[in-house]
Amino acid sequence: MKRSWLFCVFLCLHLQSRAQFHEVGAFLGGGNYIGDIGATYFVYPENPAFGLVYKWNRTTRYSLRANAMIMNIKKSDYSPVDFARFNRRYRFENQIMEFSAGVEINFYDFNLHGNDKKIAPYLFLGAGFIRYDLFYHDPNTLETIEYGKGGEITLPAIIGAKVNVSPFVVMGLEVGVRYTLTDNLDGSAPETEDSLTNDLKFGNLNNNDWYVFTGLTISFTFGDLPCYCKE
Repeated sequence: MKRSWLFCVFLCLHLQSRAQFHEVGAFLGGGNYIGDIGATYFVYPENPAFGLVYKWNRTTRYSLRANAMIMNIKKSDYSPVDFARFNRRYRFENQIMEFSAGVEINFYDFNLHGNDKKIAPYLFLGAGFIRYDLFYHDPNTLETIEYGKGGEITLPAIIGAKVNVSPFVVMGLEVGVRYTLTDNLDGSAPETEDSLTNDLKFGNLNNNDWYVFTGLTISFTFGDLPCYCKE
């Protein structure tokens, strides 16, 4: 009996290390940036955002997750919220491409084996990298002058809730905040060898830019069912 129990334990651990349950899906929603141009609403999905999501469900409580996201930001000072910015009249467009990875933690057990529908709140924490356009603002013409591409670290934190619509489909609603290690998504802190662009910095140079994704995820499950062992 003892040998049979040990055999089952080792078999379970072996299957857990090799046969995991995977999810691949898409993110559809909107996003907004928070910086030195325009209004500073924290969650205001005014720009379309799209992405791909992959999850490797290690247990019923946590998954390893990777994201690939894209969003085109359009922002202007033409907002009555901040009269000083309204008088400045700057505006810009930028494209953010994000690649990130981290751990998604379920607040409750989310077992994809069962047929019963379950709702599970979750939290995602990780790190990533973004690519974006580099430019500065000409104060005379109010035009933006591009001078290359930039890349920087981003730190995402996502909170949401998901439901297993079926054993093969999972849907979720989430809000993801990203803190970046740059203050130049809006062209307010240009950094080039040209002394002219270095004199064109504006806004609060002590605060870096943020951006937020808000939307729905839908993923499809595949792979062998994992063995979730319990004592």
